[in-house]
Amino acid sequence: MVDVAVIAGSKSDEAIVRKVCVTLEEYGISYEERVISAHRDPLELQEYIGKSDARVFIGIAGMSAALPGVIASKTKKPVIGVPVSGKVMGGLDALLSIAQMPKGVPVACVAVDGGENAAHLAARILGVA
Repeated sequence: MVDVAVIAGSKSDEAIVRKVCVTLEEYGISYEERVISAHRDPLELQEYIGKSDARVFIGIAGMSAALPGVIASKTKKPVIGVPVSGKVMGGLDALLSIAQMPKGVPVACVAVDGGENAAHLAARILGVA
């Protein structure tokens, strides 16, 4: 069993993934990391979520940032979204995409590029902090 599944939408999100993983390690929280695009690989994402025994999911994505919302649509477990800054709008587009979820599909949203806070929030959800 793994405590946290860290899913990035792209390999270009690696710097944010590192922030999350380093902070999770400081807490001694088990995790696994994957790169799965909600747009390019929706079936792979659905299969991964369905088979995962993670207790919390962290979705890291920029631009349209659909990843955290798609994760939340496929599980009842807590989902934390990390918007990634981009060349256009500095990550505001990603932040709004993650924060503005429809009723019944909640996603907690941390700051743009806020990988550390995503890990701290996961620790609190897990009761480790």
